[in-house]
Amino acid sequence: MVSNYTIQQAIQGLEDIASHEEQLFKVLETYMALFPVKNSYLVRYSPIGYLAEGVIYLSETEGVHIGEIREDIRSFPLIYSAINEKKAKYCKGVEYLKQVSIKYTIPSTMNSLLVVPICCGSFVFGYICSSDFEEDTLIDDQLLSSFTDYGKLVGKMLTSTEERQAARLLSRRELEVMRRIALGESTKEMASTMNISELTINQYVKTAVKKLGAKNRSHAVGELFRRGIHL
Repeated sequence: MVSNYTIQQAIQGLEDIASHEEQLFKVLETYMALFPVKNSYLVRYSPIGYLAEGVIYLSETEGVHIGEIREDIRSFPLIYSAINEKKAKYCKGVEYLKQVSIKYTIPSTMNSLLVVPICCGSFVFGYICSSDFEEDTLIDDQLLSSFTDYGKLVGKMLTSTEERQAARLLSRRELEVMRRIALGESTKEMASTMNISELTINQYVKTAVKKLGAKNRSHAVGELFRRGIHL
């Protein structure tokens, strides 16, 4: 078991890293330093379509981008359960085989999986997976609780960083409009909910698109996600 205090101390200062990409690498490096794992996959998650998108893979010997990974988590019951319950989950052996979609060819060396959801409050926006562990590692309920704590503290730290970045980039109203666009609201719906005119909504959109160097509102939403600002 790793104490909550130890985890807090380990991730302290990560929010001050200027580069978002470097910050994410450090999140995985810290995770691997704290826990008996030998690899880690960082995955971005969107509840719209249950879509998971790979970000970074890190092991003891390499670190690579894994943006080619795009999956519906409903094909992976363990991941789906971890996200729904906002708790770290682990399985091995026969149970592991049951957790993986039949469309995948599973390497014979892989027979276990750990999933650690990254969340802030009730919102899960990513998770870390591990499939290789230090010899004789026992992943019990206490250790799973520590993994859960790590995901929550990292989620809180990343959210705090993103909010500061967003505040420097867009005004509060511009960011609210972009969030509502990401949720699929129309200009008319936003005007009614926010109690302002459609003309004002369109002006917020126009200035946000310009500040982000985007071509249109959809491109602007994508640019915010690319910069690590979760909507």
